[in-house]
Amino acid sequence: MLNTLLPILLFAALALAVIGAGKRFLMWRRGRPAQVDWIGGLLAMPRRYLVDLHHVVERDKYMSRTHVATAGGFVLAALLAIVVHGFGLHNRILGFALLAACVLMFGGALFVAKRRRNPPARLSKGPWNRLPKSLLMFAASFFIATLPVAGILPQGFGGWLLAAVLAVGVAWGVSELFLGMTWGGPMKHAFAGALHLAWHRRAERFGGGRSTGLKALDLDDPKAPLGVEKPSDFTWNQLLGFDACVQCGKCEAACPAFAAGQPLNPKKLIQDMVVGLAGGSDAKFAGSPYPGKPIGEHSGGPHLPIVDLNGKALVDAETLWSCTTCRACVEECPMMIEHVDAIVDMRRHLTLEKGATPNKGAEVLDNLIATDNPGGFAPGGRLNWAADLNLPLLSEKKSVDVLFWVGDGAFDMRNQRTLRAFVKVLKAANVDFAVLGLEERDSGDVARRLGDEATFQQLAKRNIATLAQYRFNKIVSCDPHSFHVLKNEYGELGGHYQVLHHSTYMDELIGSQKLHLGKHKGGSVTYHDPCYLGRYNGEYEAPRAVLKAIGIEVKEMERSGFRSRCCGGGGGAPITDIPGKQRIPDMRMLDIKQTGAELVAVGCPQCTAMLEGVVAPRPEIKDIAELVAEVLLEAPAPAKKPAPAKREMAEVQ
Repeated sequence: MLNTLLPILLFAALALAVIGAGKRFLMWRRGRPAQVDWIGGLLAMPRRYLVDLHHVVERDKYMSRTHVATAGGFVLAALLAIVVHGFGLHNRILGFALLAACVLMFGGALFVAKRRRNPPARLSKGPWNRLPKSLLMFAASFFIATLPVAGILPQGFGGWLLAAVLAVGVAWGVSELFLGMTWGGPMKHAFAGALHLAWHRRAERFGGGRSTGLKALDLDDPKAPLGVEKPSDFTWNQLLGFDACVQCGKCEAACPAFAAGQPLNPKKLIQDMVVGLAGGSDAKFAGSPYPGKPIGEHSGGPHLPIVDLNGKALVDAETLWSCTTCRACVEECPMMIEHVDAIVDMRRHLTLEKGATPNKGAEVLDNLIATDNPGGFAPGGRLNWAADLNLPLLSEKKSVDVLFWVGDGAFDMRNQRTLRAFVKVLKAANVDFAVLGLEERDSGDVARRLGDEATFQQLAKRNIATLAQYRFNKIVSCDPHSFHVLKNEYGELGGHYQVLHHSTYMDELIGSQKLHLGKHKGGSVTYHDPCYLGRYNGEYEAPRAVLKAIGIEVKEMERSGFRSRCCGGGGGAPITDIPGKQRIPDMRMLDIKQTGAELVAVGCPQCTAMLEGVVAPRPEIKDIAELVAEVLLEAPAPAKKPAPAKREMAEVQ
């Protein structure tokens, strides 16, 4: 009886799964076209899964080993079950192989069940709590059904009653694991996730690459939407990426806005996009809500607006404006989903089409258009901070080794100290450098993060045209935001440059012994990793190397490196100013105080401003350039060569 039922169950489930896959693929294709390498992506998918994805999963050793055992065991068990029980190849070796795969899967499923007994708050509940039981049932049923194939039990053992019980168990497991992949359910992430890796929006991320620059809009195409208004405005492979979400909540746990009680939960945002893609409401969401936003009040559809400024829709506008674009969510996501891309795409629609940038957003964007800086300061004052420094101008020198990109710290009295300190360092190292002076304009970072792609591209193209007039080997900036935009986002518009953060450049100067340094004589120091230097550009070591070179042993915070907590200053967050239960910089200062450090070294003007905005008592905040400038020593005078000895001329006899 069992030999008759199993093939029927397996092939019926496979047929329904294929039908579901087709329906799901058509659902993703509601999105806009995207160019992908169809065959190359599929061929690269196994390596991306086993190497690139596993590197992220491996950060949680428990879940890494659990995932290898459960997923690996399931894939082997499913394939062997089709061969052995579907096609009836009752070979003892295949039987033992299937038994081993079932044991591996069962062991992994036990660890999944253990994690689910007292799950962390970030994990979604609901159907996900059913998954361990389904995994165990699948493994146990096929294990027992395979014992006669391996010759361990006689054929027909247990009679029709055992056969019926096993058939029910197989039907349960197969329904959850085969049908759930394509029709919906916890296992959906396995099917969508594999194809998401194959046709990822940022294929450059694989093989050890890095891709963090926002994609440019084609403003010259009248048919192209200005941002994303409705789910079908996303590219189809973005929609595929949303469907790959495993609802582990690691993005939620890393998100500074969620921790601060602002109305953003990146996990729920991705799930809301899935709801919008399929149509429906968020009533069945089984995870944490947006802080202050009850579940069940939002709904949408593939061709309905995601945000309705006059009432409830799929997402409230303030959810999108809460994001600091720190990429902590993207860094932690084991499915490599691009949350920040989606948020900025939706912001673009609100800003460009609706003119709905909140709080001081519209004022800042107007300032950028009128004065080339977000503060609305008179452009002629861009070099006032350096009136006594006799800075060389690129317009006069025409060609230099280093272009020092000053950025909008030029208009902020606190950050002018950082700029002056770095100039001191450059001069001490005898660097051939110059500044653009009044020719420099805002890099466009703030405009782009606020969704104003038009203003960003206008600023960027004007800067690119200016830079094209001169010759230089590299650009160095004290601002990670300008550094990132110049390095990673100007390229699409024709501006290709070698760009360094000032900490990286100082590390090079120290390594080549062009700086003569003393030792820091202050108290203990911790270092805050700026998001746009670390997570965006992978630079964690250079700042620490510079600090070590001046005698500082950094007292690391618990959340440092790629897990550093955002200061709250990125993505235009201080401008949109969405309220929460606490301030992000206050939370970061608590991290700092736990180290007992007396001073915080930073490498970003935004971080300096946000951390110095925390009410005292608190540690002192100093840029790395200030710390280096404080310990500069006079270069030793070159030793005088001894005068050659005078030769006595012999008398001619």
